This record gives sequence, structure tokens and C-alpha cells, in this order.
Amino acid sequence: MINEATNLVAEALPQVQGYVYPNEANFHPVWSCLIVIYPYITGLVAGAFIMASLVRVFNVKALAPVYRLSMLTALAFLLCATLPLLCHLGHPERCYEIMMTPHLTSPMAIFGFVYAWYLMAVLLLELWFDFRQDFVKWSKTTPGLQGLIYRLLTLGVTDVSEKSVRLDMKMEWILSIVGIPSAFLLHGYVGFIFGSIKANPWWGNVLMPIMFILSAIVSGIALCVFNYIVLTWLRRKTVDMRCLDTMAMFLFYALVVDAVIEGLDVLHRGYAAEEGFAVLQTMIREKLFYTLNVGQVGVGTLLPLVLLGLLQLFRTRVPEATRRVMIFLSGAMILLGVLMMRWNVVMGGQFFSKSFRGVMSYKMEFSGQEGWLLGAVILCLPPIILTVLVKLFLSESDQLRPCEHPQPHVSKA
Repeated sequence: MINEATNLVAEALPQVQGYVYPNEANFHPVWSCLIVIYPYITGLVAGAFIMASLVRVFNVKALAPVYRLSMLTALAFLLCATLPLLCHLGHPERCYEIMMTPHLTSPMAIFGFVYAWYLMAVLLLELWFDFRQDFVKWSKTTPGLQGLIYRLLTLGVTDVSEKSVRLDMKMEWILSIVGIPSAFLLHGYVGFIFGSIKANPWWGNVLMPIMFILSAIVSGIALCVFNYIVLTWLRRKTVDMRCLDTMAMFLFYALVVDAVIEGLDVLHRGYAAEEGFAVLQTMIREKLFYTLNVGQVGVGTLLPLVLLGLLQLFRTRVPEATRRVMIFLSGAMILLGVLMMRWNVVMGGQFFSKSFRGVMSYKMEFSGQEGWLLGAVILCLPPIILTVLVKLFLSESDQLRPCEHPQPHVSKA
């Protein structure tokens, strides 16, 4: 009878290992699939903007062909950045309250202001200054609804004189400088939220914001690499190998720094071996084995490091077609690995019991508010928006063209 009762209880409860508190037996994560996707999208935004800033701020001329594509990529993903949070809320129609009644001590509330600042005051303005001359030209030559859109986007400013163009370039340069710390703030605060939860040994770490920022840079550059190769293939264009090799070089260096910091985090946790270290070992070896060891470390870090490292060493000896394939595969694997990293951080901190002596299992739903179907739809929206933006603003005649104007001269005075 006792064995039968035990079996019935085991069947009624979700799968648990070790000792967990009674209120954790019916485990269901507070933060699920949507909160995994949210930092993933914001990281792609920040990384794509940093990629574009290499051209405007640091004057890396080899990357000029992907400047506009990087900016449009950042815009497309930023427009969808709030969707996971809105869908996660029980009453998304109340989201305006975060702006009307601000709670300045809440990092979640501050995000509303950071998001509005980054979208309206940085990204959209920089794109407008960059495309303004084209809007004026297209508004005069394009008929129909598309021409009307271009006329509206000029905002009535039709001066394309040399003085006006230089002012546009100077404003782009200033906004790019302002946008770099803004991009770090946009995504770094997510790591700050997790890192400040001291009671959770999986999250409570001062390196968490730094790891989020570095992984954002890596994933954003990888996304630009992926988009550039796919777009040139769809347009039947020739890939600028100088540009692609330079992107691969920056991707490799960023990935090295990111891997070193994450490795330092693991070494520090192992050396300190604080309370809860045993359950962390269980998480790494069992519960998150495939997403952490295989997905994040193996596929998302080690394999791209090997491929990109070989390209840095033997670039001149590798044929262009092979280099393109290696860089494309590296970018795709990094995108997958960073998504696995977001899953491991968000879900890993919720899998183990507060007793530090047990772990729980979680099976993601197909549909519903926290289902992976909704998450997949949200992940598919930014590429769709990017396709529309490319169709409107990157025509085949000027798509992926280098910047036509030099860096603005800024007086030392």
C-alpha cells in the first residue's frame, strides 16, 4: 500500500530530483520562453548598432557596405523588443502606466525610458539623417504610395546642399557616439537585473551585466554577417570579401573576449564553491547539459572559435567560397549559442530548489501565453520587418553601397 501511494504521488507531481520545498513541488517558472527571447532580441539590437558604429565612430571603412543594413537590422529588432514583455504581462493594455507613473527605483520601469530614448532619440534620428538625401531624391522620382511615404519621411526638409549634407553627417557621428553607451545601457540592464538577485547563486554575479553586453555584441555582429550573406545571395550580388573578412575578424575578437569572461565566471564559481555550488554542478552536468555544454559552449562558442581562428591564421590560403561558408556557419552557430545562453540564464536560475538540494524539470508548452509557438512568432517578426525595410530603403541599385561621404570634420575648439 505504501509503495502504491508513493507511486501515485510521484505520478501526480512534476518530476523532481532531491529535496525541494513543498510549495515548489508544482513547479512552473515565473519567467519562461518569452523572457528568454526578450534579452536575446535586445542583445541583437545592441550588437547590430555597435557594428554600425564601427563605421561612423571608429571609421572602419571596410565595413561601410553593411552600415545601412546594420542600422535597419537594429531598427527591425528594436521594434519587436517589447513584444515578449507585453505578451508576458497579464494585462498588457496597462503598459502605459510605466511611463505615466514611473517608479524610478525599478530597473524594469527604467527600461521604458531607456527604450524610448534609444528608439526615438538615437536610432530613428540617425537613420533619418543618413537617409534624408535619398528620401528627397526618391520622393521626386517614385510615383504612387511609395513616393508619398518618401515625401512624408522628408519631414519637409528638402535642402540637399553641401552644407546641409555635412550637417547630416556630423549629426550622424554625434548620434553614433551617444548611441554606443545607450546600446550598452539598453541591454546591460537585463544582466544587472539578474546579477543583483543575490539570493540566487545562478544569477547573483557582478559579471552578469558584462557577460550580457559581450554576448550582445557577439550575437549582433553574427546577425549582421548572416543578413549580409543571405541578402547578397537573394539579390544575386557579389559579396565584398574585404568587408566580410573584416566582419569575421571583429566577430572572432569579440567572441574570444566573451569566451574568456564566461570562462572566468565558471572558474570563479568553482574556486569560491559557495553555498549552492553542489546544485550548480548538478545543473551543469544534468539539467542543462544539452543547452549549456552542447549548445552554448560546444556549438555556440568552441566551433565558431575554431573556424574563425583558422580563417585569421590561414586567410590567404583558403578560397573565397570556402571562407564564405565558414563565416556563414560561424555566424549561424553563434546566434544559436547565444539563444541557448539566454535560456540557460533565465531558466537555469529557476530550475533548482531554494533548499539548494533539489532540482525541478520543466516542459515548455506548445501554445498559450508562455508557449514556444508564440515565441517562434515573435522571433519571426523582426526578419519580416527587416525585409520590408530593405525593400523600401535598400534598392538593388544602391544596396550595400559604401558610404559616399567622408567622416565629418569636428573642430577641436
